[in-house]
Order: sequence, then structure tokens, then C-alpha cells
Amino acid sequence: MKTILITGANSGIGLACARAFLESSPETRVFGGVRQRRDGVEALASEFPGRITSLSLEVTDAAAWQSAVEEVVRETGRLDVLVNNAGSHRDGLLASMTDETWHEVIAGNLTSVFLGCRAVMRTMMGQRFGRIVNISSLSALLAPAGQANYAAAKAGVVALTQSLAKEVARACITVNAVCPGYIQTPALGGGPEALAALAKTVPARRLGLPGEVAAAVLYLASHEAGYTTGAVLKLDGGIL
Repeated sequence: MKTILITGANSGIGLACARAFLESSPETRVFGGVRQRRDGVEALASEFPGRITSLSLEVTDAAAWQSAVEEVVRETGRLDVLVNNAGSHRDGLLASMTDETWHEVIAGNLTSVFLGCRAVMRTMMGQRFGRIVNISSLSALLAPAGQANYAAAKAGVVALTQSLAKEVARACITVNAVCPGYIQTPALGGGPEALAALAKTVPARRLGLPGEVAAAVLYLASHEAGYTTGAVLKLDGGIL
């Protein structure tokens, strides 16, 4: 059995990752970390009965992380893969950005990844196996105006990924980051006309699909990716 914990699993990229793992093998067990909404995870649970479970997980809370990891290990005896996907943004110009907005975005996108990685370390090191995939953003590599908080947080995720990868490589644990560009999810927002205009700015002339990000995550979480660690994979249709 392969056990996977995915944060922000109820929609968008997180839900696509959950589906990809479930479809990859009948031996896969997925735990979807959610804060409030569970409808996406519950829909998958009806499609894959007994193989996906929703976990209440506030990703900025160290105690919540500890409880979630303990529950996964108690049920399955192991934790093979962590996908740190949860995150959000509150855009605005730095000159008018409040302390609250800065700290909220840093906590939700960077501190959450630190807490998640730390929470799974003992289990993965004890197994001498683990795969951590951190969902960063193209904003980490090509920071736009109006996203000082979000871009800084996601750039921090890239640096954290590369540092941790060096620390745990000898324990057969890999740590990699994925940097999606414009992916067609509810988080992207905008109506059909706005999305069509956005797609025209992409060299590939379309938006990315959540399943395309999930495919990259699935590879990085595989046994075959054992020599791939500290990598930063951009999925952006050629923007950068």
C-alpha cells in the first residue's frame, strides 16, 4: 500500500492530484487535508470507496499537522507521500499592504509547507523512504507586480525545497517543487472573456489543466523518481 497526504485536496490542483493517485494503483490510499469544504473529497470517496479519507487540517497549525500525521500512520502504518498544495493569495501593492495581509499569505503558503515537511520527517526517516512535492508557483520565478507577499512566500517554498532535499537525500527521501503558471482552476478567477484574454498571453495559447500538474506530481512521487530531488519544475506553457 502507498499512502498519500494532500493538502488543499478539495478542489483544483489538489483534487486532481488525489484523483491521479487513486487511478494510478488500486493499492493507493489517499488522505485529503481540508479546512472546511469536503464536497470534492466526498465525491471522490463515492467513486473510490474506502480509498480516500478527508482530514480536518489547518495547515498553519503545528498541532493540527501532528494530529493529521498521527491519524494517517495509525490507520495505514506509514506515510509515503506528502503533497503540500494548500495556499491562497491576497494581492495588492506593497505600499498599501497591511501587516495582516502580509503575514496571512506568508503563513498560508510558506509556513504551512515548513510545518508539513517537519511533521512527516520522523515517519519518513524511520521508513527510509518518502516523497515530498511542494506546489510553488510561477510567481516564485517571475514575480509580478502586486504579489510581493505571494511571490515571496512561493520563492521561499522553492528555497525550502532545495535545502531540505540536501538534508534528507541519504534517507531515500526526495523533496521537489512544482511551479504552475496559469492553471484553469476556481482559484484563477475571472469570466470566460478574461480567461480567453489571459490564455493569449501564454506562448502555448491556452491555460494549463489541473490534470497536467497532477501528472508531474505523480511522477515526482513515484519510485522511479528516486534520483530526482531538489528539482524545480515549471509548468507554464512557455511563459518563462
